[in-house]
Amino acid sequence: MAVDALNLVVAINPRASFGKNAGVGPRVVSALREAGHNVQELQASSYAALRDQLAAAIRDSPEGVIVVGGDGMVHLGVELCSQHNIPLGVIPAGTGNDLARHLGIPLDIDDAQRLLLECLGEEPIAIDHGVARSAQGDETPFACVLSAGFDAIVNERANRLVFPKGRHRYTLALLIELIKLKPLSYTLEVDGERHTGKYLLVAVANSQSFGGGMKVTPEASVHDGLLDVFTLKPLSRLAFLRIYPRVFAGTHVTDKRVTITQARVVRIESEGIVAYADGERVGPLPLEVSVTGGSLRVFAPALAPAGV
Repeated sequence: MAVDALNLVVAINPRASFGKNAGVGPRVVSALREAGHNVQELQASSYAALRDQLAAAIRDSPEGVIVVGGDGMVHLGVELCSQHNIPLGVIPAGTGNDLARHLGIPLDIDDAQRLLLECLGEEPIAIDHGVARSAQGDETPFACVLSAGFDAIVNERANRLVFPKGRHRYTLALLIELIKLKPLSYTLEVDGERHTGKYLLVAVANSQSFGGGMKVTPEASVHDGLLDVFTLKPLSRLAFLRIYPRVFAGTHVTDKRVTITQARVVRIESEGIVAYADGERVGPLPLEVSVTGGSLRVFAPALAPAGV
């Protein structure tokens, strides 16, 4: 079936999957051009520089933005595409690829590329996205999960480490913070209902997973207009290590110390915590997190039911 030519911008992370997928971006650009689309290719030496390039390219109102990389690239795409009502496509070339998992986009690059070419000939689907708002009023759109507990502390530690490189840096940060593991005091306001408590993990999710398939909120949906608010009450290091692997299957939700509630607006307060969304640094708490329903258009197949 012939597909009308589209004006597309392709933003590439050349260090996707720590450089293992450096050649994916040019392959995607070539395939799109061979299919007859007009493509502007963007690459930069840093995330900030690439964001500036993409922001400039979007001013010309392309008919789609394709990001090549992991959830950090998705985060960038969601930020700018949601602001300008431009459809977003994803080639999952990173290490996490959680939005791709939720949308049914294959993690195999060739399969993902073929699916993208097919979806460009169809109407984009509409999904929800989250928005984190700081006390100063700065807004950060996100696709998957905002973390404001132990996992966010590990991310912050990993970003401060200069050695080792790659995923090993995150592993070292995890070990360091696991030794220091302790519950933190939070004030949560969930759709206007305010309460305080001590938790190890606090997350606000728009989709099912983060961290490369960790199904922290396995019943979450990107088309229900709701956020899933996850909390984990205090437990010992040994108990934490026992429950941690269960997150990948989503079976942790049967533990009595896990609570998941749904909401449209959540306010999170805790001293000294820096939140992360889609693995990217958002900023210190307090934050107000809300959901914007059906306002992000994506090139993806019809959505599978929640929990699949």
